[in-house]
Amino acid sequence: MAVLLNPYLNFPDAKAREAMEFYQSVMGGELNVMTFGDMGTEGPMATQVMHGQLETPGGITLMGADAPPEMVQVTFGDNVSISLSGGPEDGDQLRGWFAALSEGGQVRQPLEPAPWGDEFGMFVDRFGINWLVNIAGESQA
Repeated sequence: MAVLLNPYLNFPDAKAREAMEFYQSVMGGELNVMTFGDMGTEGPMATQVMHGQLETPGGITLMGADAPPEMVQVTFGDNVSISLSGGPEDGDQLRGWFAALSEGGQVRQPLEPAPWGDEFGMFVDRFGINWLVNIAGESQA
């Protein structure tokens, strides 16, 4: 088995389930969620997501969890972004994902032709996650 690198997102304010279900609605795939209650935690934290994992049909694995302030301090910033890249044959799918994932967020760079010959765009989604989307130009296919 190969070593895999997967984004793991922490969400404040018990937003992990909402965020992961949103990503699933855009990208498809199977979402598995384990709550703190599943592991024996009682009280208000019991319904929060201890681990969520989305496996998309295209092979993307995205993980996420709630970050109760007593366990994890979440500071949003520009130090981490999720990058989605593909070739011209993936353009329609990536354009659709860009439109859907950026809805309710902030587009920082519209998805448009870039000086290096690809289409490129950036946004912050409604959950505060930074995304980059790059569609390779025809000559790079």
